[in-house]
This record gives sequence, structure tokens and C-alpha cells, in this order.
Amino acid sequence: MLLPSICEIRSGYTARGRLEAAQSGGVLAIQLGDVAPEGRVQVGHLTRLLIDAPPDRYFVRAGDVLFRSRGEKTTAAAIPQEFPEAALALLPLIVLRPQHGSLLPEYLAWAINQAPAQRHLEASARGTSMRMIPRSAFEDLNIDVPDLHAQRLIVETAELAGRERKLASEIADKRYRLVHAALVAAATHPAHHVERKMK
Repeated sequence: MLLPSICEIRSGYTARGRLEAAQSGGVLAIQLGDVAPEGRVQVGHLTRLLIDAPPDRYFVRAGDVLFRSRGEKTTAAAIPQEFPEAALALLPLIVLRPQHGSLLPEYLAWAINQAPAQRHLEASARGTSMRMIPRSAFEDLNIDVPDLHAQRLIVETAELAGRERKLASEIADKRYRLVHAALVAAATHPAHHVERKMK
């Protein structure tokens, strides 16, 4: 299905002038650096900025999807359900708001991060040193949309696979460190290790 038929697509807010952190009050904001390249909104990193009355249409909430339109990794991330309050999404983020009841935000983010969608978006990329995906690239983006049950299964399976990969990487790293620690010990006291092996 073409994305505009199942999803509202908006650009983030364009800030005028230098952005300053608010000592008190201010507007909770989500910037490019708050969306991790692997597709996760880093809620604990958000800051409040001194921005005077931005329009409501630039605010995002749980259920919306944010797309990193600039940088080496142009990926999407769903705003988690435990998100504390509405926040202002700043350019170069692009906001995707899926139709409630037909498209899960987590599935939409997953679909955008897969190879078929990434190839489509890459074909519209602009710039060399500072690569950027324009908002117009989403106008003819086609994604497969199974029923909600299938969407949930895909999202859950993808999350489990990601955890498994992370754990496997951590185990491999610890094994590597243990082996090299043993080799350093053997190099430091070679005779001692030889004697132990001979007993």
C-alpha cells in the first residue's frame, strides 16, 4: 500500500535562530540525536528548549513514528507507549502518524527500516557529504500491510531476534576477553603454565 493512504506525513518544526535549553519550563523537544540509528527514541536524553508557542501540528506523542531524514543511517523509530508527554519534533526529523486501528507504529517503523523501503528512500537521497532523504520520498513509498495480528507477530519476533543478536554479541565479547586474558597470563608466566599442563 502507498504510505500516504495509511499514514499522515509531516516535516518537523523549523526552529528560527539558535536553540537554547530552558532552565525551567520550556518545550519538551525531540531532535535528530534523540533518535538512535538502530531505531529507538532515547527518551531519557530529551531536553526542554526555549521555543515560543510552536504550532500544535509539530507535536508528537506515543503512537507516532519519527524518521531520521539526515545522516548515514536514515531509519525510523516508533515513539513508545510510555512516552511522558507531547513533544516538539524538530527538523530534520520527519513525522509519520499511522492510521489508528489499521497500522501499528512499531510495524511501520520496522517496515521502513527493511531493505525494500531503504532502497526506495536511498534512490531519492540528496547530497553527498550530508546525505538527506526528502519528505517527498514517502509519497510513493509502498509497504506491505498484513492484518494487525500478523503485524504484532512480526514486531515481537523482530524484537526477540534483536535481543538474541545482542546477547550473542555480548557472550562472544566476554569469551574473547577471557581467552586473551588467559593468553596474557600464559605469556607472563610461561613456565608455570607448562608445569600445570604436565601434571
